[in-house]
Amino acid sequence: MSNKKELLWQSRFSEPFDRNALLFSSSVHVDKKLYREDIEGSIAHVTMLGEEHIVSSEDALQIIEGLREVKEEITHGSLIPHWEDEDIHTVIENRLKEKIGPVAGKLHSGRSRNDQVATDTRLYMRRQIADLQKALSGLLGVLVKKAETYRETIIFGYTHLQRAQPISAGHYYLAWFNMFLRDRQRLQDLLKRVNISPLGAAAFAGSTLPLNPRRTAELLGFDDLFSNSIDAVSDRDTVIEFISACSVIMMHLSRFSEDIILWSSYEFGYLEISDAFATGSSIMPQKKNADIAELVRGKSGRVYGNLMAMLTIMKGLPLSYNRDMQEDKQPLFDSAETAIESVKIFSKLLEHTTLKEERLAKLTAEDLSLATEIAEYLVGKQIPFRDAHRITGKIVTWSIASAVNLPKIPLETLKEFSAVIDADIYDCLKPEASVNSKKTHGSCSFDSVAAQLKEARKQL
Repeated sequence: MSNKKELLWQSRFSEPFDRNALLFSSSVHVDKKLYREDIEGSIAHVTMLGEEHIVSSEDALQIIEGLREVKEEITHGSLIPHWEDEDIHTVIENRLKEKIGPVAGKLHSGRSRNDQVATDTRLYMRRQIADLQKALSGLLGVLVKKAETYRETIIFGYTHLQRAQPISAGHYYLAWFNMFLRDRQRLQDLLKRVNISPLGAAAFAGSTLPLNPRRTAELLGFDDLFSNSIDAVSDRDTVIEFISACSVIMMHLSRFSEDIILWSSYEFGYLEISDAFATGSSIMPQKKNADIAELVRGKSGRVYGNLMAMLTIMKGLPLSYNRDMQEDKQPLFDSAETAIESVKIFSKLLEHTTLKEERLAKLTAEDLSLATEIAEYLVGKQIPFRDAHRITGKIVTWSIASAVNLPKIPLETLKEFSAVIDADIYDCLKPEASVNSKKTHGSCSFDSVAAQLKEARKQL
């Protein structure tokens, strides 16, 4: 578009806007992503204007037809926004004027750029929430499949990054299921606050024209409309909340990525990543790197930065609208796109990982993580837990010093630590026995994991 086109607000000024100032303030390179939402909101607005006889039905239909043509031009690339147009709203309205003439100016009757932008932003977030929920549902499905496949595979559970107790691998995958399920629920809850129409609030004080904001809310599929016109145009809480939800999702993905990175290393060797989701080294031929997981982990930092940026942008703004709010688009768009793409690629990565069951079976059968079973065995023999813990600690010390695994310590040696120990202790010193001895709700036993899987499938 040519820079000779008049900016929509320029009629009050006697001098043209400085070219460098326009370049600095132009947002079209960012907000051009909102063209669909902008045209959708404009069509709803002019439909209402026609129904309320604020513009004639003929003019309304002409504007609507012109807007649809502009949408097609942008979609197919024949209309390319340029920085001289200031923002996407100017691009659309100027092109509409070129197509249908002065009647295009009636589109803005009773509407400000403020409630227009706020509406576009909410429509965008609504679409991104749906896409992100869909991506999360795909990830939840992969986690259920993993939990089903590895329900009776025993792995180490960790605390402080130290081997703690043997658990069902299915239990591990369902822990992640619960986290990402909460993420999906969080977005659904957020949608209640996002899906409220600000259209009709005008600049911030309302309009003298007989607008019908409830009608535009209905046309745009909003659940409700604003209750206060100042709040309608100056609120960016939902943007902050959305980026916050994206940040929590990215935090979960980052933590999960860390496990995959560690577990696929030679040092751990618990897990194999498909070659289709790993990279090599340009100098070390033996390398197989978990780069996709590392990239997801890294991208979480950028989304966190977007959240801090939005909080900082909003922290000192007086009511109502301020131009600072133009800066909300880039962190919003980046967070939405990053979260959606990260969830999608991580789902594929996870789907193409396998646990090294033979290695895990060997390691869990020989490890000190069975020590808690000794302590609980002693509790079952009526020894107070604090004493049982102390006795078990001494057994572990002897095991390490003697290089003898817990299940292979002779009974006579065990009796030296406590006379109540008998041959039945060896029944406890097996990973399967340890896992299935857990009786409490939501525990790691195979039966408990089966019950959790049943509930997880319902959530899908």
